[in-house]
Amino acid sequence: MEEYIPEILKEINIVSITVRLLFSLLCGGILGVERGRKKRPAGFRTYMLVCMGSTLVMITNQYIMELYGGVDPARMGAQVISGIGFLGAGTIIVTGRNRVKGLTTAAGLWAAACVGLSLGIGFYSGALIGCFLIFLVMAALHRLDDWVMASTKVINLYIEFEQMSDVGKFIGFAKEQGFRVSDLEITRANGMSEAGVGVLCSLRLPKKKPHAEILKMLSEIERVRYVEEL
Repeated sequence: MEEYIPEILKEINIVSITVRLLFSLLCGGILGVERGRKKRPAGFRTYMLVCMGSTLVMITNQYIMELYGGVDPARMGAQVISGIGFLGAGTIIVTGRNRVKGLTTAAGLWAAACVGLSLGIGFYSGALIGCFLIFLVMAALHRLDDWVMASTKVINLYIEFEQMSDVGKFIGFAKEQGFRVSDLEITRANGMSEAGVGVLCSLRLPKKKPHAEILKMLSEIERVRYVEEL
């Protein structure tokens, strides 16, 4: 595709700068809309700024290289790749139940920066194809990911019991069903009496089974007040 791109878009001039920055806004906006629709920490404007900023960095790098010569064309871009980590880290949170959120958003920000770098150096085909595939992964494959995770052999749970002695009964019941309990962590249950306890644990199932069925089974155990998959 690159051979069909006019030379004016490959050089540093007003036209190429404008086209690259507009493309970066478009690609960043496409990726940001998907995240913003799901109320994620980084949304529409954040993705646009990240993509456009990284594009501007590569344009500046190419400008310096053409102006002074002998400059590494990948030097400033490499700083973006590593530096975007601080922004991605800000979107990752760990909830009170040790549930990690924001990983896909962080990965999306990093990928948006890579798209911006591609546009900034004039690699239009790579940037546009990459933008399409990134959007496909974040949007279209979301349901596939949920379907796969909903029938795995390992399920992470948060369970609330009325009192501490009920935890032992739950472990006994799990063993009877052929489940293996691991990573057991006992916490204070929120909104319950002093005797109430919360448990974070992982269950390994003997064979794949829909997690909805497991949750229904566990919620019907006597003295179990609340069950949630993490």
